[in-house]
Amino acid sequence: MNFSFLVNPASGGGAAPEAVVPVARLLRDAGSTVEVSYSPGPRAVAALVAAALDRGDVVVSVGGDGMLSSLAGPVSAGGGTLGVLPAGRGNDFARMLDLPATPEEQAALLLSGATRSVDLIGWGDRLVAGSAYAGVDARAAEIVDRARWLPGRVQYPYAALRALASYTPSRYRVAVDGTSYEYDAATVVVASSAYYGQGMRIAPDARIDDGLLDVVVIEAASRPALMRALPTVYDGRHVERAGVHVLRGRRVELRADGRRPVPVGGDGEPLGVLPGLRERPAVAEVRPGALRVVAA
Repeated sequence: MNFSFLVNPASGGGAAPEAVVPVARLLRDAGSTVEVSYSPGPRAVAALVAAALDRGDVVVSVGGDGMLSSLAGPVSAGGGTLGVLPAGRGNDFARMLDLPATPEEQAALLLSGATRSVDLIGWGDRLVAGSAYAGVDARAAEIVDRARWLPGRVQYPYAALRALASYTPSRYRVAVDGTSYEYDAATVVVASSAYYGQGMRIAPDARIDDGLLDVVVIEAASRPALMRALPTVYDGRHVERAGVHVLRGRRVELRADGRRPVPVGGDGEPLGVLPGLRERPAVAEVRPGALRVVAA
């Protein structure tokens, strides 16, 4: 098997270039051809993926969830296979796949050729791998991008607390497979994967291959109450709390009104803002089995 590594050198505070070297060496020692491209911008990704797939290469994402998400669409559209070498801050999709951590194990998995098909989330003209989220979570993601001066392990908790400290609730209209609900909420998450935010188990029952989306709604509450509840998100116990709702379906429509536009993010990247309650909704749809990934 031959491989094309696409590396985001900024991922993980610069960890990605270091992560690729030992794995690439092990693959070459095993007789594989390995191409490595650094810092592919959005316009270059499609061309690089197309060239890799024309050669019959496995495309390997080296970076975090944002890098993986940028490759998932073109690899899926080209009928290729995506490998994942986690080297970002969150690595939540890799966590969901239970990928190994050492270079030797990572190289062995890539060489084994074992694959599975996973779902993606269609969001407008984008494909999202793990989850899309609106409200306070999207604001936290914006803060994470400005908190690179902090050690990686505390960036997400810091950003979550900062976002909660200044949040204001919004009125959401959520329609799941045609059934509509309204909530005053802090956040709404549409998830294919259980994890986001560096290991937060936001949708504990979500599966990446069940053809369904888990929609987690956290209703508005006081700022201190939301801060106290934050630790329960790490083990998924938050879904047992009053004011937390889990819906499940294949198509999700979202609209919201708030004091200011409600931001949306997906896999650590900004996706704009939600339309207002009187506008056409944003739509998330599951794409069952859309992506073939290397996984045990």
